[in-house]
Amino acid sequence: MSIKLELYRVFKEVADVGSVSAAAKNLSISQSAVSQTIKQLEEQLDVRLFIRGTRGVTLTSQGSTLYEYVRSAINLIENGEDKLAQAKSLTLGELVIGASDTITSCFLLPYLERFHDQHPKIKIRVLNGTSPEVVTLLKSGKVDIAFANLPIDDSALDIRSCFAIKDVFVAAANYPCDFEHIYTPAELARFPIILLEKKANSRRYIDHYFISNGVPLMPEIELGSHDLVLQLTRIGLGISCVIREFAQQPLERGEIRELLVTPAIPPRSVGVFSLKNVSLSAACQRFLEMIGTTRGDP
Repeated sequence: MSIKLELYRVFKEVADVGSVSAAAKNLSISQSAVSQTIKQLEEQLDVRLFIRGTRGVTLTSQGSTLYEYVRSAINLIENGEDKLAQAKSLTLGELVIGASDTITSCFLLPYLERFHDQHPKIKIRVLNGTSPEVVTLLKSGKVDIAFANLPIDDSALDIRSCFAIKDVFVAAANYPCDFEHIYTPAELARFPIILLEKKANSRRYIDHYFISNGVPLMPEIELGSHDLVLQLTRIGLGISCVIREFAQQPLERGEIRELLVTPAIPPRSVGVFSLKNVSLSAACQRFLEMIGTTRGDP
């Protein structure tokens, strides 16, 4: 027969103080309610738990055996409640984020630093991967939230826009091309092209741009990271498509220059994803407030 936890709480209190009246006072209930609870527990367990005396009550041998388990169980429950309270108050817990190395270094890094400074007791973990990979991590429960390049279409996800990004074609400043000429997709495709590998969402986006303009795209070099694409572009191995916001430093230093393109590549966004109908932890909510996201499809 299932026995309510409250019966055990009363039992533990009586055993702790050795008095029905003292237990009643501590629990803010009547003595008769405490006595009735102990009687009910003894009847359900079919054992005698206490020996009544003039100076109070003492545990029987069977009561002592039960008490050790009840004390451990209630202590564990109370510890669990304390942990939840600490997590809500951001004095304990964990924040697990999925993001590419580029988004982590170019966007998340200052927010991670600020969050850690404000909430040092919250453990932060970042799992890197491409946009599709971090979405898979989110859906498998391995991360709490995921940052990825849009578009991503998945009805199971709640999407919040972080900031707009622009895909641009670039080349080394001394690359043999005309930076004043406005290139069509067909003209771009004649250059040696350096792109991210096909599993990257940014690569899929550019593939779609070329296909929608009737041009097959055959890159000469495919790489696993945005930084490597920039490095090989800087040394003149070809032109590449990069995200302008993540290539600000080499652009400002003049190491690479943008090519003019028509039609323009449509702008898109970096978004943060969470699972629909799954409540975010207090740490997640605070982090999203910090970065200032907008709910809804960008």
